[in-house]
Amino acid sequence: MPTMRSMVGVLLTLCLVGCAMAPRTAPSAEAEAPATLAILNARVWTGNPRQPWAEAVATRGERLVAVGSRAEVERHLGPSTRVIDAKGRLLVPGFNDAHVHFVDGGFRLASVQLRDARTPAEFIARIKAFSATVPKGTWITGGDWDHELWGGELPRREWIDAVTPDHPVWVNRLDGHMSLANGAALRAAGVTAVTPEVAGGSIVRGPGGEPTGILKDNAQALVDRVVTPPSAELRDRALEAAMRYVAEQGVTSVQHMGTWEELDVFERAHQSGRLRTRIYAAVPLDTWERLRDTVAARGRGDTWLRIGALKGYVDGSLGSHTAAFLAPFTDAPQDTGLLVNTSEDLYRWTSGADKAGLHVAVHAIGDRAIRLQLDLFKRVAEENGPRDRRFRIEHAQHIAPEDVPRFAAQRVIASMQPYHAIDDGRWADRVIGPERSKTTYAFRSLLDAGATVAFGSDWFVAPPTPLEGIYAAVTRRTLDDRNPGGWVPEQRIGVEDALRAYTAAGAYASYEEGEKGTLESGRLADLVLIDRDLTRVPPETIRDARVMLTVVGGQVIFER
Repeated sequence: MPTMRSMVGVLLTLCLVGCAMAPRTAPSAEAEAPATLAILNARVWTGNPRQPWAEAVATRGERLVAVGSRAEVERHLGPSTRVIDAKGRLLVPGFNDAHVHFVDGGFRLASVQLRDARTPAEFIARIKAFSATVPKGTWITGGDWDHELWGGELPRREWIDAVTPDHPVWVNRLDGHMSLANGAALRAAGVTAVTPEVAGGSIVRGPGGEPTGILKDNAQALVDRVVTPPSAELRDRALEAAMRYVAEQGVTSVQHMGTWEELDVFERAHQSGRLRTRIYAAVPLDTWERLRDTVAARGRGDTWLRIGALKGYVDGSLGSHTAAFLAPFTDAPQDTGLLVNTSEDLYRWTSGADKAGLHVAVHAIGDRAIRLQLDLFKRVAEENGPRDRRFRIEHAQHIAPEDVPRFAAQRVIASMQPYHAIDDGRWADRVIGPERSKTTYAFRSLLDAGATVAFGSDWFVAPPTPLEGIYAAVTRRTLDDRNPGGWVPEQRIGVEDALRAYTAAGAYASYEEGEKGTLESGRLADLVLIDRDLTRVPPETIRDARVMLTVVGGQVIFER
């Protein structure tokens, strides 16, 4: 009879033999596959507070597989890995532009260029020259003029009627909140001296009530409705142009504030595999029921195209004198701006959308508009109960000092555009006075209060160039260079604050912080290589920096 010790020995021997004979589970092909792309010798700003800096990254497919030292990353290399020597340049997460009008931006690349027209004569000459390049009867749109460049006088239809006899012209101010129509466009729209005013808008009139051609905010719809809409083919071309242009600027994701028709453009591109920019697409707030039903039927999308957001409006803009303020404009003592929607409508839409689990973002620029929307957000949150709703105020430009802490307290995201600060800062003091300017584009105050600040461009209104945006946020030097120490310098922020606002905060603002916004293993491989370390150069030179490489989903889509 065998002893207990010998039985244990036999069993152990059998186990060892069996284990040796049993086939081993092979490592997965994914684990063995080499990296497809590696960037070495970089100064890597990861945005990850647990590992703020690194010197190399590796990607496999569309995701990061290593972020760390050169030695750590080189373990993932293979014969097929493309290796890029960054030569000490700065590598950061792909820029996320948190507020764009993407298709319109693409169209603007091919429209008449008026943004830098510095005199009425130049304004007229450019429209005349452009009209000669398009067939008779073609609507001339876009433009993005800035009347502040020639002293603040608004253009009139008489300026351009003689040079555009065969074309209806409908060109907008750079902020999109007022536009100029020539006589042909006014006739097509039936806008005359007897046309009644439009709620939430304004028809600027001359002697006898005759329209000067300037229509503001909601009044723009009088002409918009008769403009010949672009074909699907032209919209698709505009998207292609937009994606190509922002790739050159290091933008890998955008948050589009637009229409259902533009969502169709994105969906066509996605279905055909043409998307090279990740898109979070918002549709109008008053269509929240349609979005609710659409999300229920087909979900919120994927890492390339997502839906679920809604964009509304409270007021207009500062440059058009249609932003809603608590006190009158300094240069127009009888005017406090206007509301483009009633508080009742805004509450009804916001409450319904929030109950449906949708994401609400609302344009509010003046301090009265911002306070109104903060109040509405507070009421809706209290009525509908706790959830991760991430309400957003788009622009949040001119905040009453006592309302700054409310953004953090109510967890409202401030979706802001720093380029506007160095643009508007040339003339804002004249319009609202220096006291209100102290909390205009209040980046520092909001961050110090603990608010989430996400940066974007508002393209077509401003250029979709994050490096210029970082320069603006860090220096606040106005475009005319008349404020070398910064316009309202106490609102300047640091380079890493600005980088975070363009990356991690943008991802959070679209519920995608688990996928992108920081450089970590497993995250989407969206990267930007910049020709200098923005954290180590004089701030005033940041605007001279250039994007050298843009990677989306592990694919190089731009290389200088």
